[in-house]
Amino acid sequence: MKASAFVYPWDVNGDPDAPARIASLGVEQVTLAAAYHSTRALTPRHPRHRIVTAEHAAVLYPPGARWAGRTLRPYPAGRWAPGDAYGEAARALADAGLAVHSWVVLAHNSRLGAEHPDTSVVNAYGDPYPWAPCIAGPATRAYLTDLAAEAAVRPGAQGTELESLGWYGLRHLHAHDKISGVALGEAGEYLMSLCFCPHCRTGYGEQGLDPEELAAAVRVALEPLWRGAVADRGLPTLAELLGASTAAATLAWRERTARTLQEEAVAAVRAAAPEGFQVLLHADPFSHRCGANAGVDPAHVLSVADGVVVPCAGGTDLLAPFAAHARERTVLAANFTVVTGMGGSPATLAADAARARAAGATELRLYHAGLASDGDLAAVREALAAR
Repeated sequence: MKASAFVYPWDVNGDPDAPARIASLGVEQVTLAAAYHSTRALTPRHPRHRIVTAEHAAVLYPPGARWAGRTLRPYPAGRWAPGDAYGEAARALADAGLAVHSWVVLAHNSRLGAEHPDTSVVNAYGDPYPWAPCIAGPATRAYLTDLAAEAAVRPGAQGTELESLGWYGLRHLHAHDKISGVALGEAGEYLMSLCFCPHCRTGYGEQGLDPEELAAAVRVALEPLWRGAVADRGLPTLAELLGASTAAATLAWRERTARTLQEEAVAAVRAAAPEGFQVLLHADPFSHRCGANAGVDPAHVLSVADGVVVPCAGGTDLLAPFAAHARERTVLAANFTVVTGMGGSPATLAADAARARAAGATELRLYHAGLASDGDLAAVREALAAR
């Protein structure tokens, strides 16, 4: 199986040894960040720094003229990725014999929400989530679609991976995050991720729901969870908390909103890209889920994109729903964390890859070549050599 390693431009730029080191892992490709959220990242081998602080979500190249005069537009990176950081890194990696695909983070942007609060998801209590742009808003959808096209189709890129192309919700690796004091379970997280901005209120109305009554029902449904109530068999399901028909109506609105955005964004990328340009989505096969791996309908997303990147750090079970709808050239990339300090298991990569192949995976994604220790990279090198 072909393998690709995730990389940030700051892992490469200023480190002349980085491209050859990454190529020596045995990967054929790199997935290089072109648009990324705020982060604090370790660079354990860089000759000039050890910590990079990306202060806000940004594009890692100079944004183009299409954004002139627009209220919603991407922010250029600061000193952590100056100029055309993406382009500089892409050229160095290509010179080392690696295929370069862009890595584009979309509906995950804390600065956008801070500066434009009307773009954010708003929960049933009226609390905004500034890290989570609501994908129902027309202006936000136009911004995300154009960002997808521009950030994906960078010079030299042979394909792209679109992350967070769907709903983002409660869960977020936020600075000093302290939201885990109450066990919400999947149902509770879904309810806390339902948006009640004006656009979503209109959408619920189209599904036959009164938005005020729905918000009140969500608050009532969450009340037992705030009190720590757990049924004998575990946390209650969404149907038990909200009622099956109401839950289904909320999901119908969210699925339609996400599906149409995915169609629009992929079409925009294809229109801007050369022939043969590969478009993959980071995806989860359960459409109610939110986050970097957008919840999707497997059959639909594989009819729109060339394939998906599927999180497999917790096992390969999420591959099967996609494999059931795969076509002859569908890419099913199993994404494994190979950073031990982040919960990854590079020592078992060979066995994990074999299980992924058996579950339908056609490629591997390795998170993350820049963050991993020397020992982790040695384990990856050994595993890939054994393919």
